[in-house]
Amino acid sequence: MFRCVLTAAGLVLFACSTAAYAQKQTIGAPPEASNMKLVGTNDLQARSAYQPTIHHQGDRWIAYIGHHGGTDDVPAPVNPMTGQAEPNGTSIVDVTDPARPKYLRHLPGQEGKYESGGAQMVRVCDGRALPKGDPSAVYMLRTFGSEAHEIWNVTDPASPVLITRIAGLKDTHKSWWECDTGIAFLVSGAPDWRTRRMTQVYDLSDPAHPQKIRDFGLPGQEPGSTGAVPTELHGPISTGPTGNRVYFGYGTNKGGILQIVDREKLLSGPKEPTPDNLRFPEIARMPMSAFNGAHTTFPMLDMPVAEFAEDKDGKTRDIVMIVDEAILNECGEARQMVWFADVTTETRPMMISSYTVPEGSGQFCQRGGRFGSHSSNESMAPVYYKKMAFIAFFNAGVRALDIRDPYHPKEVGYFIPAITVATDKRCIPVEGGERCKVAIQTNNVETDDRGYIYIVDRANTGLHILELTGPARAAAGLPKN
Repeated sequence: MFRCVLTAAGLVLFACSTAAYAQKQTIGAPPEASNMKLVGTNDLQARSAYQPTIHHQGDRWIAYIGHHGGTDDVPAPVNPMTGQAEPNGTSIVDVTDPARPKYLRHLPGQEGKYESGGAQMVRVCDGRALPKGDPSAVYMLRTFGSEAHEIWNVTDPASPVLITRIAGLKDTHKSWWECDTGIAFLVSGAPDWRTRRMTQVYDLSDPAHPQKIRDFGLPGQEPGSTGAVPTELHGPISTGPTGNRVYFGYGTNKGGILQIVDREKLLSGPKEPTPDNLRFPEIARMPMSAFNGAHTTFPMLDMPVAEFAEDKDGKTRDIVMIVDEAILNECGEARQMVWFADVTTETRPMMISSYTVPEGSGQFCQRGGRFGSHSSNESMAPVYYKKMAFIAFFNAGVRALDIRDPYHPKEVGYFIPAITVATDKRCIPVEGGERCKVAIQTNNVETDDRGYIYIVDRANTGLHILELTGPARAAAGLPKN
């Protein structure tokens, strides 16, 4: 397979190269791209990045970016704005001009390395949207390492103010916050539950006064239960009161489960975590292969499918895109992929298609680091929703998928950033020691209402802001650039 290598401006730098060339990235080489180009970048102080959330804040666009904990080599990178070593936390970046992102503030997280520190997850709501919020305020919900959830006032994104903390946990992760209701589905580790991660449902409509509604998880995870413990939660996505559904993803790279839950029953049903009460709001549960997990469960409901336009029934379908997470370096596990489930008949969800990057297109198992899917964009803004999806694929960068026919998703573009001096190594054990390689690890991706794509790197290479070009841009219905 041949691929063209593009400069940040989208110009062809040199002739197409074979996949053999792409086995190893080198500092100074250009990014690899097709139908996507680089608009701007920020090094994020060389911090390992997880979730980007892009918020339209007045006449500005602000990126709030969560970080993993530090590394063995650099447990607390130096913040050049303060001159102090700070545990990884939250980066706040003004991306109003995507070609010139401006770093505003680093908000330190919990001390600790890798998954034990940092502040991985972040969501943002306007106070005017929250039923009991300050209409002039903007609020950020973030995790604080594994021990707490925090709400900050980020009306001035350069000067955040802590409002409240929900503490006493043993883990946290990828939460969801409904801005129009204030209901939050917090991925937590309640100390008395038998699983590392479950759901704590809170009313955060008044950010200064959180009100707990209930704990929730799969039967067998609750306190006092016995037997095997079901796969732990990774994260939920809610369609709010209008859609009245919450889609929970359990597992990351094995034993995945898609759970479809009636939101109203979850909120108003019996709260005591008994097996019957935990089953009460469940509409359906779809187990996945032992080889694959459910990192992200992204709903696309009432989706028109052109292929079915002349059919009497089923012209539109309810689809959930499920993304696994690759965990092990250099293909040391089953391939983690993207799956599409048809949930039009909710009680009988069925898998209809899948997508993966062909390994041979870039010799990705030999490049170093993880190869496989991790996450998708989660914005439901009309610019891309039900048309395009963007998948973070670790050392294969970000992949743009045309999903207008979810039965036949098609890759229409990709972007693999160049490594820098900040890009961290990834190692595997070998006889007599370990083997380490340096490769991009595109970790998470998000989009904004303007159509820009934001990717962040797990291996400390920072933030890259992208836009579609050529046929991919046309497929999304965007004007020529």
